[in-house]
Amino acid sequence: MTNVPKRDIAPDFQPEKDKGEGSIRPLSLDEFIGQKKSRENLKVFIEAAKSRQDPLDHVLLFGPPGLGKTTLAQIISREMGVGFRATSGPVISKAGDLAAILTNLQPHDVLFIDEIHRLNAAVEEILYPAMEDRQLDLIIGEGPSARSVRIDLPPFTLVAATTRSGLITRPLRERFGIPIRLEFYAPEELSQIVARGAKIIGMEITPEGAFEIARRSRGTPRIAGRLTRRVRDFAAVDNVKKVDAKIADAALLKLEVDSRGLDSMDRRYMHCIADNYGGGPAGIETISAALSEQRDVLEEVVEPYLIQCGLIVRTPRGRMISDAGYKYMGLPLPQNGRDRQMALLADLPEAEAL
Repeated sequence: MTNVPKRDIAPDFQPEKDKGEGSIRPLSLDEFIGQKKSRENLKVFIEAAKSRQDPLDHVLLFGPPGLGKTTLAQIISREMGVGFRATSGPVISKAGDLAAILTNLQPHDVLFIDEIHRLNAAVEEILYPAMEDRQLDLIIGEGPSARSVRIDLPPFTLVAATTRSGLITRPLRERFGIPIRLEFYAPEELSQIVARGAKIIGMEITPEGAFEIARRSRGTPRIAGRLTRRVRDFAAVDNVKKVDAKIADAALLKLEVDSRGLDSMDRRYMHCIADNYGGGPAGIETISAALSEQRDVLEEVVEPYLIQCGLIVRTPRGRMISDAGYKYMGLPLPQNGRDRQMALLADLPEAEAL
């Protein structure tokens, strides 16, 4: 995706790293907040592997961006007491790149591949025997002089992360013994994350202030951390010693992040459908032209959270504002809007294929 707006509430937008401040990433499973069931299961698997003195089985972490997949991968290596090597799917363009990484691993090391769904198909084929048999099959040379070389690999753990698990091929998915889906966080969990992050960056905050930031963070720790830093900036300039709910609310409103976690781009999208097209249905290409935004930006950046909140609906005929969306915008429902919307929703399963 290109030309994606850098929004404070975008979960895939990496925040800048402030020098002189400790990382707010947790360093162990005990420090990791949220994902209770996945965390407890992972702790069992790690303890069992350590007791057998075996490497941990291969782990697949999948879910929306910003929920802690990279952090969990680093925690796994620390809990196992082994080395950590990181790369990403698009970086490994040919078999030689993968061979160089795998042959440099030490026994029981953790290899982390981010966005593994973007791995080249030819490289993926090389990865299969490496995961199952700890062997690397390479073809050296070309034409009649080409020969196959088999390289034995040390035992290792592949931890892969993806935000698009549906794009991972079935043969690759089935080679992961530990699939873990990360879910969006509850405001109470994010409140603990905000309080911990505020302590690390040296900002005093009340429980009410932390909750105010948490409930606007769209269920995503990365967004919570970013908003915490921005509230810290406003508080520092205004010479505020302790951030409470009122101070946090004022700072977030300056960032145009409202009480539901929606920003100006979300609101523009909804008002475009409501004001220009009578609440819909409106085609995505039409909305894209009206907003001067690329279609993939709307589909992958703007719409997912609005759909999750039930503010808009995807139908076979286009996008529509839901009843909750009209209520959120403070607009009256259009005449016969309920009947029209229910008729369109009758074919809703077909919309997922569009």
